[in-house]
Amino acid sequence: SYSLEENLKPRVQWFKDLGMPDSQVAKTIAEFPQLMSCSLEAKLKPTVQWLKALGMDDSLVATTIVKFPQLMSYSLEANLKPRVQWLKDLGMEDSQVATAIVKFPQLMSYS
Repeated sequence: SYSLEENLKPRVQWFKDLGMPDSQVAKTIAEFPQLMSCSLEAKLKPTVQWLKALGMDDSLVATTIVKFPQLMSYSLEANLKPRVQWLKDLGMEDSQVATAIVKFPQLMSYS
């Protein structure tokens, strides 16, 4: 079971710390409640760090999460990194990949 104090509140606070206002946090949870079961340390934080390494700041990461919260549940190694590498192999720079993800994060869901 999920503890309000140990699991849910820390995740909500973490999203707020990215710059998401309460309304966006609520919208994100309503759209993809499974997000609240993702591990902060093993899933959410590493994915955000990886997005930042592509050139996104907190604001762009928050925008991406609100647009497509499912992105945060994808495996970095099995899903996200191979798709980004494919885009890079096409000749895209990190900044172009980051822009594409912010504009259309569902791009990372294609197989």
